[in-house]
Amino acid sequence: MGLSSLGIFHTIIGVSSIAGALIGFIRYGKINLKEISGKVYFYGTLITSITALGISKHGGFNPGHAFSIFIILLVSVAYFLFSKKEHNNKARYFENFLLSFSFFLSLVPTVNETFTRVPLGHPFAKNISNPIIGKTLLVLFLLFIAGSVYQYLRQKKINKPTSTYLES
Repeated sequence: MGLSSLGIFHTIIGVSSIAGALIGFIRYGKINLKEISGKVYFYGTLITSITALGISKHGGFNPGHAFSIFIILLVSVAYFLFSKKEHNNKARYFENFLLSFSFFLSLVPTVNETFTRVPLGHPFAKNISNPIIGKTLLVLFLLFIAGSVYQYLRQKKINKPTSTYLES
């Protein structure tokens, strides 16, 4: 596969981050930073994005590095909203979206790298312009949109004030 030591570390942490996000989506309908799975996603994504800056197949700054910087920004803003705007229910909409968007963006280079390397000797795709990569990313984008709508509706229900006033 031709991975450096940094590439192997990056991949292991990246897979852990994806697992944390998927567990969060399944258990909580979102990446929940209050839970272990959300913390694994957050810290793992930061480490994966930072280590990605030291990896380059073609030398120099490339689109993957730009993705990494953008993902760091997204998860950092989401963490700020989580920690500093804890009691602001409207901030949860943005927090949920930013974490889900960062997850989707993380999958773009993941799909590209995986499909051009696996299975060994006969990868699914010869390069990133292969239609299987585009179709896979389209499906993931549609899942991201559907998941974002679901999270918005779920958060709206959570944010709905409950009345404690009883009429006499």
